[in-house]
Amino acid sequence: MKKLLVFSGIVLAGIMFLAFSQNVSERLNHTVPAAFTMAAIIGYLSTKEEKSVDDKSVRPFQINIPEEEIVDLRKRIEGTRWPDKETVSDQSQGVPLSVMKAVAAYWAKDYDWRKCEKRLNSYPQFITNIDGLDVHFIHVRSKNPNALPIIITHGWPGSFIEQLKIVGPLTDPTAFGGKAGDAFDVVIPSLPGYGFSGKPTTTGWDPQRVAKTWITLMKRLRYTRFVAQGGDWGNAVTEQMALQKPPELIGIHTNMPATVPANIETALQNGSPSPSNLSSEEKQAWNQLSFFYKHGLGYANEMANRPQTLYALADSPIGLAAWMMDHDSTSLKLMSRVFEGKPEGLSKDDILDDITLYWFTNTAISSARLYWESKLAFFAPKNVTIPVAVSVFPEELYSAPKSWTEKAYPNLIHYNRLNKGGHFAAWEQPEVFAEELRKSFKSLRKQG
Repeated sequence: MKKLLVFSGIVLAGIMFLAFSQNVSERLNHTVPAAFTMAAIIGYLSTKEEKSVDDKSVRPFQINIPEEEIVDLRKRIEGTRWPDKETVSDQSQGVPLSVMKAVAAYWAKDYDWRKCEKRLNSYPQFITNIDGLDVHFIHVRSKNPNALPIIITHGWPGSFIEQLKIVGPLTDPTAFGGKAGDAFDVVIPSLPGYGFSGKPTTTGWDPQRVAKTWITLMKRLRYTRFVAQGGDWGNAVTEQMALQKPPELIGIHTNMPATVPANIETALQNGSPSPSNLSSEEKQAWNQLSFFYKHGLGYANEMANRPQTLYALADSPIGLAAWMMDHDSTSLKLMSRVFEGKPEGLSKDDILDDITLYWFTNTAISSARLYWESKLAFFAPKNVTIPVAVSVFPEELYSAPKSWTEKAYPNLIHYNRLNKGGHFAAWEQPEVFAEELRKSFKSLRKQG
């Protein structure tokens, strides 16, 4: 029976390859045929195997989590061993017990992974092997033949789920208040060690290597002219793409830019008082950075130094959820309000879709290793000289002042400060985010 299943899988994979050759399958819109379901199972299994570096195929992929894993998740949530309540009335000690109990109650009883899975499988997903590692990505082509290709990179604790709300507005702008000429072809890969991408088994997968991989991916999809976007680790990877200067990359956009001047960084690291000559925007950024350096770097320091020690995240869903929700203080407050029943840019399902993806893919530790791998100074300018667009959201880790941004990016083509939104801007404010991308790259569409 096992041999028959393997043989059937090989035959079906061959049929799928012939029926959906690279030229055809890459042109699918976000309505995916039901026939991809079986191909998905084969695709899921194939991610567990080493692929030849010479294998340049682009394979259709879908998600099908076994029911027993869903049952096991619920049992683990219900069997959580709870700590004592925090001894303060605010969130200064971390995620409050009441918030995590609300998360557990909804997750175990009301949350429906299959609903999420169905939505994810409505997008065309693919796997391709680059540099010996399987890369999972969403690829949605616009019906507009002149659409501008864009590759969008998530960060931690995000995933490709984080950007799905902007796929429609970008690929079909006329349906969302835009113009046909604003259309994008959208590629959203999962970082190595994240989601359904392969997990590196050797060291060396730092942002520079990921950037090189993304450039290869876009070329493999036969794009000769494209732009890139990212926040968090997505910004680090996107800036490294810009520094590698492939001729196909004509510009980048970031919602978490690296603009902090060296003297400011040194003062923050040393705990020195703020310089007296800062403008109001610069003083605001200083205060945000000072708070983050003093109170918000704990998770990053642990993952950068000892990612393998985080076994508890792979064993306890509640432990994983608390760790991910406590990325930064403003995001935690927003998510806490969501589980208190207050309307926000995110829903309970939004938050749990992302956390549950990490759980089922067992990527808590493999994703954390990116912090260990990277030797980049996160907020320091990298001397990017190609066209750069920057969107500043008020509840990001810091709101980059225009004065710092202009110095960090000498070829700045767009800068805008938004009224609402935080670290997960595309997830929280998708319509605003999509409009920012339209404006950011409008001038580049007229070139080339």
